[in-house]
Amino acid sequence: MRYREGFDRHVPMEPGKVYEVTLGPLATANVFGTGHRLRIEISSSNFPRYDRNLNTGGNNYDETEWRVANNVVHHSAEHPSRIVLPALDR
Repeated sequence: MRYREGFDRHVPMEPGKVYEVTLGPLATANVFGTGHRLRIEISSSNFPRYDRNLNTGGNNYDETEWRVANNVVHHSAEHPSRIVLPALDR
């Protein structure tokens, strides 16, 4: 989230504030057959695919202390959430 406005600048989040996030496709393709299910996981990091995230807002490469992150997906009338998956007919 610190790079949500571009990778050229670091913009910290404010505690208690709700942010809208749009993520692009993260995989090229998946096939879901009859009876398959989809699980969505929300995380502060995708280690080891990407660098670790110690949730301090500091430099992840030389931080020595960690903070627990409480990730929340809001799903109310005021803050609706959705998952949009493109689909192709086979």
